[in-house]
Amino acid sequence: MQHLKEDIQKKEFHNTYLLYGEEEYLVHFYRDKLKETILDGADEMNYSYFQGGSIDLLEVKEIAQTLPFFQEHRLIVMEDSKLCKNANDFADVIESVPDSTIFVFVEKEVNKRTKLYKYIQKNGIAVELNAMSDQETLQFVAVHLGKAGKKIRQNTAQYFLEQVDNSLLNIQNELEKLIAYTMGREEITKEDIDAVCSIQVTGQIFKMLDAVAGGKKTEAIRLYHDLLELKENPMSILYLLTRHFNILLQIKSCKQSGKGELAKKIGIPPFSVGKYQMQAKHFTQENLKEMLTACIDTEYDFKRGNINDQIGVELLLTSFVQQAG
Repeated sequence: MQHLKEDIQKKEFHNTYLLYGEEEYLVHFYRDKLKETILDGADEMNYSYFQGGSIDLLEVKEIAQTLPFFQEHRLIVMEDSKLCKNANDFADVIESVPDSTIFVFVEKEVNKRTKLYKYIQKNGIAVELNAMSDQETLQFVAVHLGKAGKKIRQNTAQYFLEQVDNSLLNIQNELEKLIAYTMGREEITKEDIDAVCSIQVTGQIFKMLDAVAGGKKTEAIRLYHDLLELKENPMSILYLLTRHFNILLQIKSCKQSGKGELAKKIGIPPFSVGKYQMQAKHFTQENLKEMLTACIDTEYDFKRGNINDQIGVELLLTSFVQQAG
């Protein structure tokens, strides 16, 4: 990442870049930043964009071998080409083109054993862009709001991140809604977040299981019905409950790991680890295993036609409250 930032800052470029990873916002941010810096404000005469797995590689090769017109560089962006996933000889094409041609690959999946990946790692820059740390995400929120003349307290920012989907693209969209809602006011509050931000199913699942742990049957069922009113499918809710119990079980069995390591192992955003850890304290491993088994049994009964999906999930939540009590 540091080498990528240095290239952009110094305007000194490698001939090949590979951007990939789970965080789509960052992948596209650096794709666009490279384009902006390499073209240096000029028109797109020396820019070509290709997308998909059926790109005409002969056409790409012809363009890549053409010297740029009145500019220092020719830029070729190839997105979702799968060239860094499947075996091919495209590395030989890159080696044969003028130094003035720069390739930027934007990929969802990468196989680090391919010839092209190894070539980029040796001669260019390959950057995996995944979820940011807690502190980096909080800083992203503060910087984005700061540019709009807004302020937010750290505990309020943490509350905001707990309510919204964890992708940076979604976070940015929700921040824009907050900025518009608080027009004429500097500080963003918890009440603003509750009033404006989209209710996320994951956040509702957290609240539902907090109610279960506290023996609050009425509250747990109310939250479930709220999701149904938002047109959430009962089986989708059951899937998320199953996933949630799986995460809590893994949290229970990885007590010595740090937040960053836990997030990577389990596949959850770093800023949500603490919340899962707090909730896991309310359940024993045996409780969680029994609840997970009950989820699987309910799904099986539904698929066999033994139970209605909506009633099945409601009965499941009722049994969880009784079990926790």
